[in-house]
Amino acid sequence: MKHASDSDSGRSPSDDEKITGVEKGEVETAHHSHLPPDPDAGLSAEERARIDKKLLWYLDIKLIPWLCLLYLISFLDRTNIGNAKIAGLPEDLGMTGPQYNACLTIFFVSYSVFEPLTNILLKRLRPRIFLPIIMILWGICMTFMGFVKNYNGLMAARWFLGLTEAGLFPGINFYLSTWYKRSEFGIRAAIFFSAAAVSGSFGGLLAAAISKMDGVGNLPGWAWIFILEGIATVVVGIISFWMVHDFPDDARFLSDADRARVLRRLKADKQASADGEDLKMSYVWASVKDWKTWLSAVIYMGCVSPLYAFSLFLPSIINELGYSSVQAQLLSVPPYAVACVFTIFIGWLADRTHQRGLCNIFVSLLGVLGFAMLLGSNSGGLSYAGTFLAALGIYPCIANTISWTSNNTEGVYKRGVTVGFVIGWGNLNGVVSSNIYRAKDAPRYRPGHGVVLAYLTLFLTGGSIAQHILLKRENKKRLAGKQDHWIEGKNEQEIEAMGDVRPDFIYTI
Repeated sequence: MKHASDSDSGRSPSDDEKITGVEKGEVETAHHSHLPPDPDAGLSAEERARIDKKLLWYLDIKLIPWLCLLYLISFLDRTNIGNAKIAGLPEDLGMTGPQYNACLTIFFVSYSVFEPLTNILLKRLRPRIFLPIIMILWGICMTFMGFVKNYNGLMAARWFLGLTEAGLFPGINFYLSTWYKRSEFGIRAAIFFSAAAVSGSFGGLLAAAISKMDGVGNLPGWAWIFILEGIATVVVGIISFWMVHDFPDDARFLSDADRARVLRRLKADKQASADGEDLKMSYVWASVKDWKTWLSAVIYMGCVSPLYAFSLFLPSIINELGYSSVQAQLLSVPPYAVACVFTIFIGWLADRTHQRGLCNIFVSLLGVLGFAMLLGSNSGGLSYAGTFLAALGIYPCIANTISWTSNNTEGVYKRGVTVGFVIGWGNLNGVVSSNIYRAKDAPRYRPGHGVVLAYLTLFLTGGSIAQHILLKRENKKRLAGKQDHWIEGKNEQEIEAMGDVRPDFIYTI
């Protein structure tokens, strides 16, 4: 049977469209089973639209700002070592260039290894418990980084920082995907991730100010960067016990009527997230066996490895262009600020057009151009201009890739595991990012720029092109009814349990 659809660009069929192979009366049962009563029954379409708009705004105010703050702090805490470096950390600890890079690398090992497991813990422990606990723990790690006396101490602190931070980024992306429709998720993921760009901008200003505390309490300026930012993290973590909310089924800030509206709008978007799934290994294996999981991981590594290289070494890159330490901190602010605005714009554009793949492809070309400028330039001004294009080409693709992955993975546990795998594998490539900008390659760092350029070209741009084509091809098969045989002999519940494999689930391309 052929499916009605506006296009094959990623829109899921509407509520009025049939589940393939199921009669009309059965469709309504399948769509509305396990749902609370409609609190807006009898209202006109215009009245429903006004209520829905008000509800969406209410969710945004309750969820997004505090989660953005958490990620801003998280990204600040993992990358402030780059600011500490130009404030004298390697010299004070007697570290060589390779030892400094090893301290960057060890973070990504523990961070990426534990990421795939964290979304399962998030679902089991609940967000309002899990997220504040890990935040307090990594704040403690960050604080004690300010008291390390040697290379071994810094290595240990960075290992535990990666371990405790591992659950935040995949956890919040997974959490937000259980609140919003697929067409609403991209802009919110972009706003959330833009906190990383704000962190880079804010971090440079903050580090420039804190480093002036050099000598206070007989501690160097770089130590105060770790101590003050770590204490702030612990304080925000404690407050988060009251500011972070649970999943829609249990969130305390929702009235019964609003909870019913949230659950019904998710079900209308063909999301199983509104239902309480029990953890089964079958969900994990479904993610592992899905080709989209691994291709998304390749795409994500194509943008996250350049992201970490850029974030960790931008102050050093600018510093080597002839600017002082404080000037380098301050000059690192504008590229991040521009990237923040552009990330939100691309999130909005991808939601409106349902073309996440094309957004990835064209935006990534800006990053390719930026690092090509850094690679070939002998001019400080041209290199600095290249950092703007590099930021524009990297930051929007992070949020867009996670949104693309979430949009195309159905089932609450499968999505959680998939997002964890994708982000975990991507962050494992931070090991590469940590070791490609070597002190001996200063001031131009051409080998580092070349590796980043290869990641952007092969994995981000190339992977996005491949996934766009493959998903578009699969959508055409589903819309033509060529996959309808997958649901033969299945009842409504079995069809729904198929998640994104069900033939009427149309992928976002």
